[in-house]
Amino acid sequence: MDRVLPIDSVSQGYSRSLNSRLARKHLGGMDLGGNGGGLPVNNKQRAMTPNKSRGEFPRNSRKDSDGLSESPDLEFDYSDTDKWASELSELYSYTEGPEFALNRKCFEDEFSTHVSDKKWTELDAAQHRAHAMRLLDSLEVIVREKRLKVARAILYMTQGTFAECSSEAEVQYWTRYNIFLLLDVGTFSALVELLNMEMDNSAACSSAVRKPAISLADSTDLRVLLNIMYLMVETIQQEDPADKPEWKAMRETFRAELGSPLFNNEPISVTLFGMVTKFCSGHAPHFPMKKVLLLLWKSILFTLGGFEQLQSLKVRRRQELGLPPLPEDSIRVVRSMRAASPPASASDLIEQQQKRARREHKALIKQDNLDAFNEKDPYKADDARDDEDDNDDNDNSLETETFPLERDEVMPPPIPHPPSERVSFPKGLPWAPKVREKDIESFLESSRSKFIGYTLGSDTDTVVGLPRPIHESIRTLKQHKYVSIAEIQMAKEEEYQKTPLSGGDEEMEMSATELLYQGILPSLPQYMIALLKILLAAAPTSKAKTDSINILADVLPEEMPTTVLQSMKLGVDVNRHKEIIVKAISAILLLLLKHFKLNHVYQFEYMAQHLVFANCIPLILKFFNQNIMSYITAKNSISVLDFPHCVIHELPELTAESLEAGDNNQFCWRNLFSCINLLRILNKLTKWKHSRTMMLVVFKSAPILKRALKVKQAMMQLYVLKLLKVQTKYLGRQWRKSNMKTMSAIYQKVRHRLNDDWAYGNDLDARPWDFQAEECALRANIERFNSRRYDKSNNNPDFLPVDNCLQSVLGQRVDLPEDFQMNYDLWLEREVFSNPISWEELLQ
Repeated sequence: MDRVLPIDSVSQGYSRSLNSRLARKHLGGMDLGGNGGGLPVNNKQRAMTPNKSRGEFPRNSRKDSDGLSESPDLEFDYSDTDKWASELSELYSYTEGPEFALNRKCFEDEFSTHVSDKKWTELDAAQHRAHAMRLLDSLEVIVREKRLKVARAILYMTQGTFAECSSEAEVQYWTRYNIFLLLDVGTFSALVELLNMEMDNSAACSSAVRKPAISLADSTDLRVLLNIMYLMVETIQQEDPADKPEWKAMRETFRAELGSPLFNNEPISVTLFGMVTKFCSGHAPHFPMKKVLLLLWKSILFTLGGFEQLQSLKVRRRQELGLPPLPEDSIRVVRSMRAASPPASASDLIEQQQKRARREHKALIKQDNLDAFNEKDPYKADDARDDEDDNDDNDNSLETETFPLERDEVMPPPIPHPPSERVSFPKGLPWAPKVREKDIESFLESSRSKFIGYTLGSDTDTVVGLPRPIHESIRTLKQHKYVSIAEIQMAKEEEYQKTPLSGGDEEMEMSATELLYQGILPSLPQYMIALLKILLAAAPTSKAKTDSINILADVLPEEMPTTVLQSMKLGVDVNRHKEIIVKAISAILLLLLKHFKLNHVYQFEYMAQHLVFANCIPLILKFFNQNIMSYITAKNSISVLDFPHCVIHELPELTAESLEAGDNNQFCWRNLFSCINLLRILNKLTKWKHSRTMMLVVFKSAPILKRALKVKQAMMQLYVLKLLKVQTKYLGRQWRKSNMKTMSAIYQKVRHRLNDDWAYGNDLDARPWDFQAEECALRANIERFNSRRYDKSNNNPDFLPVDNCLQSVLGQRVDLPEDFQMNYDLWLEREVFSNPISWEELLQ
């Protein structure tokens, strides 16, 4: 099977020269491809960027009385997408800036020939519709240049006819109005046909393959089409209470059309997946991959639904299966959680020690045993030496930081009042505990073996002979028993496999998720490998390789930058481009995993297994093996060049200082969103999978994940702590002893499994780590599921239904051979008239 090789994606022509000649000549050592995704290139910018490892703090942070930093939580609202304006602006690279004026000119040329001395915003609805129909008809011309000009005019309409607007809100209003108008006249179907034609354009593909370097000009036709389609999907999926009733009806119709096989007999998402694999195979290096991935993400999000729709769908499915309701709404719980305070930085600890050293005439106080645990600070500047120092093999090293880590963690000096007054009890755990049926069975089995000396298999009701405390334990476990939808689906599938004849017909709802799975099933392994190859190429930790795929086809200009300013602007654009690609791929993978798991667990397992086979787990760990705070606070954006700001306001003169400054945001939304998505994907791949959990241990993920805890955002910390929890028992006693603050955070924030001995390692899994056996057993179940449900050609004829109805059998037309028809009279005489028939017996 193909695997994702550890290769990077830097373009073969322009990008190599950009990273070498221009970087040395103009940028003073700036790395366009990495360094955490940011541009900390000179002392001035370093001075502007807070660095906790040097004792610097953000503007809104403070120090407490002991000199320890108390920085605020990141005000990050995790949702399906960023704000609408941000999502629109990320569609365009800064290199595409001059094309806004070109689109406007194409529209005005078309508009002036049919409508004179009036503006678009001054026409009535009938005139608007008539002109949209004229543009749609003009799209069908044979001449490519004419067709591209009309497509640019349509693109200008979807961009809100910005030349006639005076504010960004006005641009957004006309964008919405024009897009619903274009949808009403049937523009999207025409765009899909044009997109298929451009995908099959062998001349453009062969020309791009022969070129030493791909640039923006090679993907012009595709970029214009993808821009229009993305703007339509992204705008229509945004619900607005002020929408007209007909717009709401159009939205639902469009959602159904996108998810059904109306375009090329397959959902639009399958067509876009085909573009991704064609790009990664090297046959179409000019495809604008960022736009393809953004459109693919928004199509999946629109047709299948986001995280809140998933939650409501899960509630409905549990009701249909007769399962008890969910113990809580996970989205609301996570949003209400607070982040754990990161430990003190090295400079804070030195300052604190100096203060304590100055305290004289104070008696030495014997500390509690818990206070004696020390821990090396995992939040220092992320250097290669950190990994060596924090290696799991170094079991004898204790860390130099005092144990407490949460809000009131540093021990105050002794005060005279009793200790009981200082004890603060938590209000409650954030999650309701859960217990699996398997856990109850294993608990009962061990109890019976211990007290009675026999076992009853899967019987969880008989408690004869067991002590009363065991009765109470069983009652508590059953009170918190949780049966998942996946368990029901696996049990049903097992029943179908056992009794194919008497099991009955499976009720399969042809939802958008089911249609998408059927569409991508034949080539799903190739799709997963392609996505991971692009993700690897866009990761900031990847190093330059000459044999890598070029993901910069739609960002590099035709001509090389010649000034320092142009080089810096292109450097920001390249890093921003890679960040947006990571954001789109992480969202695509997470949405597909979640929707497939809810639709049927074996659909999820099929996709997850191919991700694991394609080295997704080490790839995500490689992504996090960087200065994660630098990545999350990267300033790879130039706000004055973002759409629609750049077309409404006068563009100020750009300087090196303004490019370095970036925005004033506390963090980069897209980068934090990507990190959380990748952590959630890693959790989904490893949950309840012993062999994959051991992969986390073997790849030494604990130090990498611990460094990610420095990000003070509750949701990100939660998924990091979950990953640490599943491997804690395998890391050894010394690791647990020297990481007590991490253990404490896991107890506070991660859901409790009542009889899970994760923290002590006493119940280590006795099975050998046989990755192949576990994955092969799972793969066999998946193949049986896919064969039974989707491979109709290999059905066993003995299991096919038989028609026993007398009327339908006699009513079938049977073609008789010629010799039989010629001797029909003889046959009747011999077989019918000559044979006596007992009609009474026949009727009985």
